[in-house]
Amino acid sequence: MIDLVRVGLIELAAGTLLGWAVAADHAMPALVARCGIKSPRRILQAHLDYIIMGIILIAVGLAVPGLPQWARIVLIIGTVVNPALFFPLAFRESAAMSMPYRLISVASFAAMTIGVLAAAITY
Repeated sequence: MIDLVRVGLIELAAGTLLGWAVAADHAMPALVARCGIKSPRRILQAHLDYIIMGIILIAVGLAVPGLPQWARIVLIIGTVVNPALFFPLAFRESAAMSMPYRLISVASFAAMTIGVLAAAITY
């Protein structure tokens, strides 16, 4: 069985580590620009979103230990992909206009919605 709390803690750790990239942008913006990041604010958004998504998984994992496996998988997909969608935008804002980006965004938000609704119903 997939442990939502464990995955949530991994996402929380990833979000925390991204905080270093945010700090680097404040301390050494030229270095961040040399890495090809054109919109550092998107890294900040990913940092915050991974922390939020990690907390959501931890909360759901503790509150609804009987959540069906399919709902756990769908919820994890949503919480991993949603914050990851900020990375392409950090390098190229126009990525948001591409059809693959839009389709992945819709699928990811649908996964979050279905997963959270399943948790609410199961609880």
